[in-house]
Amino acid sequence: MIIAIDGSAASGKGTLARKLALRLNYDYLDTGALYRAVALSLMKAGIDVNYIDENQAVKCASEMDLTLTKSPEIRTDLVASLASNIASLATVRAELLTLQRAFAAAPPSGNGAVLDGRDIGTIILPDADLKFFIDANISIRADRRTKELLRGGQSAIFRDVLAAMKIRDYRDRTRLVAPLRAAEDAISIDTSNIDADALLALALSYFETKHRVE
Repeated sequence: MIIAIDGSAASGKGTLARKLALRLNYDYLDTGALYRAVALSLMKAGIDVNYIDENQAVKCASEMDLTLTKSPEIRTDLVASLASNIASLATVRAELLTLQRAFAAAPPSGNGAVLDGRDIGTIILPDADLKFFIDANISIRADRRTKELLRGGQSAIFRDVLAAMKIRDYRDRTRLVAPLRAAEDAISIDTSNIDADALLALALSYFETKHRVE
C-alpha cells in the first residue's frame, strides 16, 4: 500500500508520516527533505541565495546525496525558504519525480510506503491507495515551528517565523508548478487542536477502514 500525505509547513504531516510508517512497518520518504538537500547543496557550493542558478539546481538534484536529507542543517529556516523557491522550478521537480515514484513502487522493505510533501497525492502519486491533507491555523503552525527551531538551538522569534511562513504558504499555494492543494480524494485533517498521538490514531482509523473495505 502507498500512503500519500500532503500539507502545509509545521502542520504535523511529517510527524504523522514518520509515526505511521513506523507503526505499519512501511518505508518513509520525506520528499520535502529532497528539495532541502538540493538547497543545502547549492548553499555549500557558495551560490547566492537571492538568485537560483536553475542549471546548477538541476545538477544537484540529479546528483542527489541522500545523506543530506538526514542532516540537521536542512532544518534551518534559510534552507527551507530556498527549498521552497527551488520547488517552484519544473526542471528540478521533474528530476526528482522519478526518484520519488521509484521509492513508492519498490520500497526497500517490500511492505509499503509513506511519502509526505506538497504534491504527493496530486502529482507524484495520484493513484496512491490512501491520501491525507494536513493543515492547521497559521499562528499555531508558526508557534510550533518557533519552538522547534529553539529546541534545535537556533535563534527564532515568533513574529519573524510567522511572517516567513505567510510568504512560504503563499508561494507554495500559488506557484504554477504543482501548487500545494488537497487532492480531490484526500482526507483533510485540521491539526490546530489535536496532538501528534491523536492525529496518528485518527489516521490509523482511516487506514483500518480502507483495509476493511478492500
